[in-house]
Amino acid sequence: MNLNILTLFFFIIFGLGLSLIIVSASIFISEKTPSEEKVSTYECGFDPIHSPGQPFSIKFFLIGILFLIFDLEIVYLFPWSITTNLINIKSQIIIAIFIILLVIGLIYEWVRGGLEWE
Repeated sequence: MNLNILTLFFFIIFGLGLSLIIVSASIFISEKTPSEEKVSTYECGFDPIHSPGQPFSIKFFLIGILFLIFDLEIVYLFPWSITTNLINIKSQIIIAIFIILLVIGLIYEWVRGGLEWE
């Protein structure tokens, strides 16, 4: 049998076995009696007793949008960081402008108070 296939088979069996051991240990170690806190719903910091039609703070939406913007930034910066020695100066200038625009946007949000929680 090829050594690479044997090694792959070993790692698959090892990974499955380790996963089974960890899941089994968590089942045996965990607390079995549910408390009031465990069975209640989690509503992002809101009291779950109020009616669902009650408006929520727009801060949650703003933080979510900021997270998406800076998370999608990684999609563009990761390939650039891997291939920095393969791209020309024009591409590096474009990436620098992109980073500068993101920093300006972050500073704007900071100055306007968009990052402060009241």
